[in-house]
Amino acid sequence: MPLSRSLSVTSLNGLPQWDEEDLPIEDLLLFEISWEVTNKVGGIYTVIQSKAKITSDEWGENYFMMGPYYDHNVKTQVELCDPPMAVIRKAMDALQAQGCQVYFGRWLIEGSPYAVLFDIGSAAWNLDRWKGDFWEACNIGIPFHDREANDALIFGSLVAWFLKELTDQFQDNPNIIAHFHEWQAGAGLILCRNRKLPVATIFTTHATLLGRYLCAANVDFYNRLDQFDIDKEAGERQIYHRYCMERASVHCAHVFSTVSQITGIEAEHMLKRKTDVITPNGLNIKKFSAMHEFQNLHAMYKFRIQEFIRGHFYGHLDFNLEKTLFFFIAGRYEFTNKGADIFLEALSRLNFLLRVHRSDVTVVVFFIMPTKTNNFNVETLKGQAVRKQLWDTAQAVKEKFGKKLYAALLKGEIPDLSKILDRDDLTIMKRAIYSTQRQSLPPITTHNMVDDSTDPILNTVRRLGLFNSRTDRVKVIVHPEFLSSTSPLLPMDYEEFVRGCHLGVFPSYYEPWGYTPAECTVMGIPSVTTNLSGFGSFMQEHVADPAAYGIYIVDRRFRSPDESCNQLTQFLYTFCQQSRRHRIIQRNRTERLSDLLDWRYLGRFYRHARHLALCRMFPDKFEMEPSAPPKTEGFRFPRPSSVPPSPATSRPSSPHSSDDEDEEEDEDVRYDEDEEAERDRQNIKSSFGVGPVPRGRKKQHGEYRN
Repeated sequence: MPLSRSLSVTSLNGLPQWDEEDLPIEDLLLFEISWEVTNKVGGIYTVIQSKAKITSDEWGENYFMMGPYYDHNVKTQVELCDPPMAVIRKAMDALQAQGCQVYFGRWLIEGSPYAVLFDIGSAAWNLDRWKGDFWEACNIGIPFHDREANDALIFGSLVAWFLKELTDQFQDNPNIIAHFHEWQAGAGLILCRNRKLPVATIFTTHATLLGRYLCAANVDFYNRLDQFDIDKEAGERQIYHRYCMERASVHCAHVFSTVSQITGIEAEHMLKRKTDVITPNGLNIKKFSAMHEFQNLHAMYKFRIQEFIRGHFYGHLDFNLEKTLFFFIAGRYEFTNKGADIFLEALSRLNFLLRVHRSDVTVVVFFIMPTKTNNFNVETLKGQAVRKQLWDTAQAVKEKFGKKLYAALLKGEIPDLSKILDRDDLTIMKRAIYSTQRQSLPPITTHNMVDDSTDPILNTVRRLGLFNSRTDRVKVIVHPEFLSSTSPLLPMDYEEFVRGCHLGVFPSYYEPWGYTPAECTVMGIPSVTTNLSGFGSFMQEHVADPAAYGIYIVDRRFRSPDESCNQLTQFLYTFCQQSRRHRIIQRNRTERLSDLLDWRYLGRFYRHARHLALCRMFPDKFEMEPSAPPKTEGFRFPRPSSVPPSPATSRPSSPHSSDDEDEEEDEDVRYDEDEEAERDRQNIKSSFGVGPVPRGRKKQHGEYRN
């Protein structure tokens, strides 16, 4: 009988801690299976790619990823090589002997994990037989016209076949853990369990299939979770077979995890199983050697955005760019799910408030949401050409002016400014001024959109009258393509653009995690999120006063849409009232939260899921005490001491100048960057298990107030 292994567990504030040597990594193989391994389709690609380094560091040569083979992806992302283990080679040979092509290599990302890639096309001739096997295994039939589901079945069958060939070569060691992501990989999990393979399985759902469909249909999803007829809803949307695959995968797995608490609640109603472990999504955080380098990057990229604005609004540039704030929303074009509807309504109300209070602040809002386009908007291209022409004219006149001034000073004379500029110079400048005159309003969209008349964002803009007129304090720019450094319009990558903006706004109704606000946080850019997003609920749990740290959380779960819109408007209006110094302080605080989103911290939840799966699959070998998932209570960043206990009463009721010296002098007394940063470092150290958080300490006034 094999020797029983007990996983030594110590508890720190309810959080199980394992020593690395307690888990015999050398006796284990970890396989992570996803349709998005080397194949970018959506956000799961970011999860798997960013998590690869910390997992590779932990598991070394015993960590493998599995995904579909696509030639164009492999040529640019994978270095093909021979497997490091003979058993892997034999399993691949067994599949290849039957005509199914399998490729092995290193995925060229941080961590360089091994990847096993299956050519779906080469195995498609088995589809009918595998459909029959799948029906016998779980009574789920897949229609011939659903290409994605058919490909998922082929992929899952190849994964299960590969794992069977692998486990057949092992007697007792090593034990295998297989972690499946999303329903596209779920068929492999179902077949592994049906064939009783000695594999510990984990299934992670990043968003339920039916949840995404229902939210897109504008239903009151979260307040009616327990009222839906699940089978009927899935059938009406012609995804019943996909839903069954997802639900069967969830119930077959030894451990079921979701990426957030809100998705766990959704899955419990949609998929009828309670989550075993919450596995939040993280990022690889790279700190700058200079503490405030990210502030310098913000200034640099903000200038490049200002250059674009100068061209886009030529002829209507009657607002001060130094008092202009840049907001943006980005992501998949899901008008309701991503909260673009409530954002536009809030912008209309913000425009009204800024105009009524005669604010000198202007807000330019970018919508970075890709959709079908024909080409660049001619008027937008012309704007950038006019800007460049004006710059060239100014440089030519400046050079000529400089030479005359230099010559006069050499002679010891004070130059006559009226003579330095001759008639030709004045003519050139007048022509340049006339070239900036424009009869039409600045364009809303940077591209010609295919479905202009039915586009929901443009139709809402028309309804609200946000046409970028001179009297509007809120200007709207729709950029319906991904950002690129090679673009002739806005030559910036997404990361550069985010760093140059002041605020990211993501008031999503359906957002299982939310990488966009998380990316803003690690770059030190404040953001708006909601309590229906995984990121928002995670921050509410970890930060006593999220708004003080630049995380504004809109309540979309327990408020009506109109109340949520008013709350969002108030957040935006309050942000517009901040002085430049206040925004700098807030960016410092926001950037300090990035440690919470580091995989070095969040990777522990995935480790717990693996340990739990081993204990459930091999109870005679592995034991674990306690069995509860990791807890995170007590890891809350306290309210910054420099923030007044009652921010509502301390804010001015109308926009104020950033030159308010009395206020800034008062802020100087209350704010100490080094002291706050040190306090935050101590808080985040607690979550890394360096030392216990004192128990029973008295809460400070307003410390846990959201």
